[in-house]
Amino acid sequence: MPRVRVILLNSALGPLDYRVPADMTVAPGAIVVAPLGPRQLMGVVWEENRLPAEPVGDNRLRNLIAVADAPPIAAALRRLIEWTADYYLSPIASVLRMAMPSSAALAGARTVTEYRLTGIVPPRLSPQRTQALERLGDRQGLVRELALAAGVSDAVIRGLVNAGALEAVEVAIDSPFPRPDPDHHQPALSDAQAAAARQFTDAVAARTFAPMLLDGVTGSGKTEVYFEAIAQNIRAGRQSLVLLPEIALTEPFLTRFAARFGCAPVAWHSDLRQSQRRRAWRAVASGEALVTVGARSSLFLPYANLGLIIVDEAHETSFKQEDGVHYHARDVAVMRAKFEGAPVILASATPAIETRQQVAAGRYAEVKLPGRYGAAQLPTIEAIDLIAHPPMRGRWIAPKLVTAIDETLARREQVLLFLNRRGFAPLTLCRTCGHRFQCPNCTAWMVEHRLVARLACHHCGHVERVPEKCPECGGEDSLVPCGPGVERIADEAALLWPDAKRAVVTSDTIWSPAKAAEFVARMEAHDIDIVIGTQLVTKGYHFPNLTLVGVIDADLALQGGDLRAGEKTFQQISQVAGRAGRGAKPGHVYIQTHDPAASVMRALITGDTEAFYTAETEARREASAPPFGRYAAIIVSSEDKAAADATARAIKHAAPEHEAMQVYGPAAAPLAMLRGRHRFRLLVHARRSFDVQHVIRDWLNSVGWPAKVRVAVDVDPYSFV
Repeated sequence: MPRVRVILLNSALGPLDYRVPADMTVAPGAIVVAPLGPRQLMGVVWEENRLPAEPVGDNRLRNLIAVADAPPIAAALRRLIEWTADYYLSPIASVLRMAMPSSAALAGARTVTEYRLTGIVPPRLSPQRTQALERLGDRQGLVRELALAAGVSDAVIRGLVNAGALEAVEVAIDSPFPRPDPDHHQPALSDAQAAAARQFTDAVAARTFAPMLLDGVTGSGKTEVYFEAIAQNIRAGRQSLVLLPEIALTEPFLTRFAARFGCAPVAWHSDLRQSQRRRAWRAVASGEALVTVGARSSLFLPYANLGLIIVDEAHETSFKQEDGVHYHARDVAVMRAKFEGAPVILASATPAIETRQQVAAGRYAEVKLPGRYGAAQLPTIEAIDLIAHPPMRGRWIAPKLVTAIDETLARREQVLLFLNRRGFAPLTLCRTCGHRFQCPNCTAWMVEHRLVARLACHHCGHVERVPEKCPECGGEDSLVPCGPGVERIADEAALLWPDAKRAVVTSDTIWSPAKAAEFVARMEAHDIDIVIGTQLVTKGYHFPNLTLVGVIDADLALQGGDLRAGEKTFQQISQVAGRAGRGAKPGHVYIQTHDPAASVMRALITGDTEAFYTAETEARREASAPPFGRYAAIIVSSEDKAAADATARAIKHAAPEHEAMQVYGPAAAPLAMLRGRHRFRLLVHARRSFDVQHVIRDWLNSVGWPAKVRVAVDVDPYSFV
């Protein structure tokens, strides 16, 4: 009697065995539907010898119900799923879920009914209907998708359909994607670009695993270089994947891609409608999608013939997943390339120390582009000492930067003011009694967003109106904002340059590729004079008329004790500085700082990148910090503080003793409560060669804790809050 091992999409379960009916044929990788109690769950058939399961007699096995009409999960992807689950200490079902679509992607239907606004306003308008009409705009989607986007119930959306405010649209969901043409437009490459491109095309032609770092200064033309590798891969009929760190970068990238290859690639990100996700998933699985560009989750798509992976802006910390499976997309991309036998290119103007160390050890090849493309030159960088030359009282832009902006605007050139802090002010307090507005669900201050007149928590999403009086003492006109956010800088810019056209660019204003495209169009049409933005504007954008960058608070990322603080500050400011002078006009950057003598500031001003990285690397080596040592965080959380505390202490008490490993804590996390859950952390510090995953797995399996307590492990953590 044939039996198979199946991983169901339920992280609480391990592998289970099922009987294969006589009229059904399955092999490892097949996507199946299996019974579990009264339910039916989707799962994937796995090799029995790779995953142990509880022994079950043949007489107790239940029959598989069906095999999905979809290509199987290939062996290379199954190996990646196993590796990711093992390395990041996650349930294999949680990793598998990232490779699996919704059930709609496995159904046979070729069309789906979506809805969009008609412009008709129904005579009966409830607050919920009004909210939906305001938020939907030009969005189209299923009833559930529109309800989520509008923040209302499905019934409100159906009511708007019945009232004629929404119309049905029949959408073909399996129409083929256009095929990119590798010879559509041949760019004129510089000698350095051409030499780099040859290395990449040779690696693609070799069809072997080859990790490579493309280290090029901002504006050096890295994208055009790796486009040549993509072109070579298209000619070979193989698939390429380009990972981008931010969804807002997708639309500008699609435009550049279409100019080079004659059509857009297949996009994969969270803003896609369900019908678009289904179409993209099936095109990837069939091999029809020759080039996919997407966020980190696109790494786990079931490519039929993957021949090249590119990680753009590979230094970006947003490639680290902080919820669910705590994986780092840069590292998983390298492993996927290894399992697929394909080259992987990590492109960055400021590579991470971990990547640079792999180059130094000879594991990665390095390809450098040391100069900007064409006539463009790197901008000059100058520090403004905020202690010696502070802004006027109540202002945040120093006089020297104000003068530089005056001169730039007079030349009809564009300005970027950078502050990596959303909203108007990070803290609001009462000047009478000192009351501070804190999130009820998190140990975090509520951030004032003056554009929408709300206080918001950036951790859990809690939102409330700004009150007219202090809730503690009742004082009126006593609430004051403390510190600047981008909205406050925008208000200051409006006072100083009332005739200048301004734009605030944050995740609050650029939340989709369409919004990013609108911003790019306005910049290129010179409909914006001054951009005030967060890290969203530090990468991927090319505006030749933007010649001045002002960093409002260069010290911001240095606060908080993060071991990567210096490196992150250097990367972030280098990236935002790289937005200046990308065309024929020279660029200039002003960095406002309280400590211009700090090593990271000196490196930025002098351009001595190697000296900075050498010092940072040696400091890490002395501390046995990554990449020379290993960290793993154990986070214990519960709505019951005492239960979380007791569990954390029990875990520490059960910690094994190893010469190559130390355990610190437990201690209340810096963000001691998050989304209503109390949090305690333990930090494991181990030698690089030590198998910390094996030890932690056995260690935690020896400890029991209540069902209301969650224990998560973050291997190679980037966040320490």
